[in-house]
Amino acid sequence: MILASTDYPFLSVMWSIFIFMAWVLFIWLMITVYADLFRRNDLGGWAKAGWVIFTIFLPFLGVFVYLISQGRAMTARAQSRGYGAMAYGDGSYGDGYGNGYAPKAGPNPADEIERAKGLLDSGAISQEEFTTLKQRALAG
Repeated sequence: MILASTDYPFLSVMWSIFIFMAWVLFIWLMITVYADLFRRNDLGGWAKAGWVIFTIFLPFLGVFVYLISQGRAMTARAQSRGYGAMAYGDGSYGDGYGNGYAPKAGPNPADEIERAKGLLDSGAISQEEFTTLKQRALAG
């Protein structure tokens, strides 16, 4: 068994690896472009279909034109999705079901103290309970 053959020299091996990696890179670019394209809400179905047809029939030109024309917007959309995912994960945005990206209203110490004062004035709680609620609200 011969481990090294002179029929396929080293530079040919390196060229084959280069070509293979170029195809992997291009396929990755296509996936990235399609992922961005189909996540966009500002394009309608016909515009998306047009981009898909363009990238299928003229793949290199189509992908590079999309990257050149939408590169900054792709970055902004990716960052927005990343920030949304981080906020969704820590519970600071939305209602947990993907509805809305308005910040959840956290307990406001002034509102908590005002509510406790109302309870104290109505006689529902004692002065000790009011002091406890006030300290808890100020502690956060």
